Amino acid sequence: MNTKIASFLEERRPETPCLVLDLDVVAGNYQALAAALPDSRIFYAVKANPAPEILSLLAALGSCFDTASVVEIRDALAAGATPDRVSFGNTIKKRVDIATAYALGVRLFAFDSEAELRKIAEVAPGSRVFCRILTSGEGAEWPLSRKFGCEPSMARELLAMAPGLGLDPYGVSFHVGSQQRDTGAWDQALESAAAIFRDLAAKGIELKMVNLGGGFPTRYLKEVPTPEAYGRAIDASLRQHFGNRLPETIIEPGRGMVGNAGVIQTEVVLISNKSA
Repeated sequence: MNTKIASFLEERRPETPCLVLDLDVVAGNYQALAAALPDSRIFYAVKANPAPEILSLLAALGSCFDTASVVEIRDALAAGATPDRVSFGNTIKKRVDIATAYALGVRLFAFDSEAELRKIAEVAPGSRVFCRILTSGEGAEWPLSRKFGCEPSMARELLAMAPGLGLDPYGVSFHVGSQQRDTGAWDQALESAAAIFRDLAAKGIELKMVNLGGGFPTRYLKEVPTPEAYGRAIDASLRQHFGNRLPETIIEPGRGMVGNAGVIQTEVVLISNKSA
């Protein structure tokens, strides 16, 4: 807890439970990530904390937004983001939600299966799509390794299908696991992504973007590497696997953007003894 939050709780004594956030910390986190990965666009993962004050702050700073629902899309737009700064990053979406997002102007969609790709083609024609691939998640506190994503071989096939369905095969995404403390965790996934880029280029399909996902940690009880350390490691891996033809990149920080910015204050109402 920083002194600003401590002073607020002491002076205001709000009713509990109460979450208090320091927006200056959020702004500092955004600026640190932007400096560490200057060539990557930041898409804040709205699910981490959708408070309007946070979304408005980040929109004003230039952030884009990774959303998982129509509600989150509407929240991002209400905060000042334009549709071109919004990604519908959930790989399993209702057809009606894809159509609604499209009607709101969103043109960037994630997928990891043929069924999802075809849904997007039917109700969001002409959109840019990126395919999420599986990663091991080793080194993360919450690996997420089998929750979303497909095998790289399937990603190649699905991205190759996209033009025939009237979609723009934009790129590849992955997630190295939540609260990832290994700065080298992105290397293997970037190696797989680069191989997909090369294989599809040989077929005349030029992918443009790699979504590096989230995973950037916040400090709880254990120390975590600095944003600069992640930036150096990711940049080295990108240059190793893509050479001089670096792709566009985006990152999707969630807890790494807001996790250390707030404190929840609550109280023990009663300690009840049920026997003598």
